[in-house]
Amino acid sequence: MSEPQIPTVETAVRDSLPVGAGVSSASSTSASPIDSPSHCSSSTSLSSLGSVDPVEPTKSTASKLVDTYGNDFEIPDFTIKQIRDAIPAHCFERSALRGLGYVARDVLTLATTFYLFHTFVTPANVPSIGARAALWTLYTVIQGMVGTGLWVLAHECGHQSFSPSKTLNDTVGWFCHSSLLVPYFSWKISHGKHHKATGHLERDMVFVPKTRDAYATKVGRLAHEVAELLEETPILTALNLFGQQAFGWPMYLFGNVTGHNFHERQAEGRGIGKTNGFTTGVNHFNPASPLYESRDAKLILLSDVGIAITSTILFWVGKNFGWANLAVWYFVPYLWVNHWLVAITYLQHTDPSLPHYDADSWSYTRGAAATIDREFGFIGRQIFHGIIETHVLHHYVSTIPFYNADEASEAIKPVMGRHYRADTSGGPIGFLKSIWKSARMCQWVEPTEGATGEGKGVLFYRNRNGLGTKPTASKHATSSKMIVGESEKDQ
Repeated sequence: MSEPQIPTVETAVRDSLPVGAGVSSASSTSASPIDSPSHCSSSTSLSSLGSVDPVEPTKSTASKLVDTYGNDFEIPDFTIKQIRDAIPAHCFERSALRGLGYVARDVLTLATTFYLFHTFVTPANVPSIGARAALWTLYTVIQGMVGTGLWVLAHECGHQSFSPSKTLNDTVGWFCHSSLLVPYFSWKISHGKHHKATGHLERDMVFVPKTRDAYATKVGRLAHEVAELLEETPILTALNLFGQQAFGWPMYLFGNVTGHNFHERQAEGRGIGKTNGFTTGVNHFNPASPLYESRDAKLILLSDVGIAITSTILFWVGKNFGWANLAVWYFVPYLWVNHWLVAITYLQHTDPSLPHYDADSWSYTRGAAATIDREFGFIGRQIFHGIIETHVLHHYVSTIPFYNADEASEAIKPVMGRHYRADTSGGPIGFLKSIWKSARMCQWVEPTEGATGEGKGVLFYRNRNGLGTKPTASKHATSSKMIVGESEKDQ
């Protein structure tokens, strides 16, 4: 595979910037309006920040910062209030009838596809084994895409953007996610914490990048030796990507892989001595997991019940209709759903233009801007319900339903100016190519060389493959002042 091309400053931070959009060096350095990851009685609803009072931005003390492409980076300088005020009021309106209509459409599509293939793709109608195999492969691809769309609608339910009714949202979300072997409430709570701490190296819940120290530990080197490592072979990159796409989702659910690893800070003490892994109790099924609080136990168990019911039904189908049939009918499409879910999430939060922040430099406004929109054409907008194309908006106001997200996204672009990030080049093919580009260019994060002030807490991706901005060569290079003394923790 060819190495990714390094965009110029015009193409790295790109698309939909309004003419004359001003950028200052100021930034909102205030703490997050929801600085604590704990949640109240309604916080299992992934609500927006509509009630948060605006905080005026203050002057940034950051020195010159450089992203992985080599482009200058400026810390965001707008407020949540400015974002919300720019969005037309009707974009916040949710329709239960419309939401249920989309669920019915996706379920009907899944059922119709199964009926057509089961009825007509038979030895009598298609004598060729090869042709039947090709057609059933197509079946798994179609079902995987539509199943991903159903997953996204359950995601809407978790954010309460599906309808005005929390009861309806959680009921529909529980049924849809349970049918896809997703623990609805368990995911919903941890996902809410992800939204509250996006881009925060100590608190984010998914795709937390390795710091320079952690990456050095992984490859058996000292931190200052990382810049001297030989290029990672493309075949190793490909193998890592295969593992991520095939098994990343269950690894996250069962072992919190890619989530933060600072569980000893859990307020109730349930994370003391626990680290990410498959035998440590840090998972999405254990009511005592440090990912949750004790008051969440009933919801975690209810999520487990949903998984148990679906598993029982699948066992019955396999026993009565054959395990090979069950594999083709359900489990291969399930793997496709996992693939799309991981690919979408990975590319929403992993890109050479995106920063991450330590505890001192992070704020909610900054973290929410550390995401990127992409383009996946008809499939992305119609089958995946726009989850790829409007993710930046989603991190600022998650209760806007997906069918209003395009208009709302356009409304916030003038406010965000050059801080809005999108990579829509190449459409669906460009999206797929970005998986490889990010894997090759985004291996760990570290501050910009020579950064001072709060700029030392703004970290960017670097790599050992000679792509983009070179890693800091100094023997004193560290991943962040936050991580010093904790390099043994594998994030």
